[in-house]
Amino acid sequence: MTTSDSIPVDVVAVFSDAEGQYGNPLGLLRSSAATRGREQAIATELGFSETVFVDEIVERPERTAAIRIFTPASELPFAGHPCVGTAWWLAEQGSPVSTLRVAAGDVEVRYDGDITWITGRASWAPEFEWHQLDRPADVDALDAAAFIDGKHYAWAWIDETAGHLRSRMFAPTMGIAEDEATGAAAVRITDLLQRDLAIDQGRGSRLLTRHGGDGWVAVGGRTVRGEPRILELSDFSDLG
Repeated sequence: MTTSDSIPVDVVAVFSDAEGQYGNPLGLLRSSAATRGREQAIATELGFSETVFVDEIVERPERTAAIRIFTPASELPFAGHPCVGTAWWLAEQGSPVSTLRVAAGDVEVRYDGDITWITGRASWAPEFEWHQLDRPADVDALDAAAFIDGKHYAWAWIDETAGHLRSRMFAPTMGIAEDEATGAAAVRITDLLQRDLAIDQGRGSRLLTRHGGDGWVAVGGRTVRGEPRILELSDFSDLG
């Protein structure tokens, strides 16, 4: 039960496989008096790789939702999995949008059956240190504990002709030991390789990308509902 002393959090899994398994958890909250000024503490407490706060939805000239994105350590100007997950979540609630307004700029949204697509600029995404390995098994064998700082994206071709690759992402600097599915990195590597990709990341997540040219990249995938959370304000020593 939600009270004035608690904050409801919806949870979705973004970039799930065709059976609705895996995917990267995302916390979603409507901005309110209880969350404003407390976003970072809430995101840190939830511990998801990203948490989104939906500020407002404007109907004209097209339906646009303004959102803010936080990792457990900092606010991001843009990220792929939060944008895909938020767009799906709004549509699932009966409020599909054409645009998400993030700090970096306006993100185009497109719905195509069970795939939700967002389009952003590669330059909006964080810089990653790339590690191209010889085989998918080499990616699987990596130890997340070996990455103690920075943002690292390790990958190998599964089928280069088909544009199918295996990846993992480690970002201790962002408070993320290992990310299950990283839309921003998918945008960056699509721009780097200059081609459409199908990416198998983490334990079993699936990301799709479309290279748009001139720095624009679309990233898409399936999203499914997760188990909602209730945060008690008393859990936060610094929420006031």
